[in-house]
Amino acid sequence: MARLVGDTGVRRVWLGLVLLLAGCSAPLTPDKFAGSGNFDPVVFFTGHVTSWGVEENRAGQPVGIVTTDCVGTPRGPHSITMVQTLHVDGSTQTRTWQLTQTGPGAFTATANDMVGSTVGTADGRAMHWRWVLETSPGDALKNVTMDQWFYQMGDGAVMIRTVVTKAGVRLVEVSEQFEKAS
Repeated sequence: MARLVGDTGVRRVWLGLVLLLAGCSAPLTPDKFAGSGNFDPVVFFTGHVTSWGVEENRAGQPVGIVTTDCVGTPRGPHSITMVQTLHVDGSTQTRTWQLTQTGPGAFTATANDMVGSTVGTADGRAMHWRWVLETSPGDALKNVTMDQWFYQMGDGAVMIRTVVTKAGVRLVEVSEQFEKAS
């Protein structure tokens, strides 16, 4: 009987240590990327950029592979046209972006399958914007919202985390790593 009580006490100590350590680890937040360097999507997406990533369903299970090939062409000192070819599990789609810097850390963009435009705000090595993807032209009920965070890594690569929602319900999440092509 004493052995069982001792085992229970040891388990409680281990459980307490695990919970204590778990409480010490904070999630990575956008402010961790602020202050060192400045992410400029116009500069980053000028030229040839490729990406690869994974789609995950609401349960966090991988449901698809995403790759892209992007070519950005300058339209002026702070503006580019970027043609992005997306490959998602065998299907291909082309999105043409018009991206412009409108001020320090401020960007606007439009795309051929975007409803209206978006405004992005960059702070240090992070940028955020939210936009509406027109999935079925002429049927606004089928549109989805794309909430995107861009994080520039120390090696120059950019991680983009996209949460796709419809009427506030999370449908899918996409994590992609973008790099300048050699």
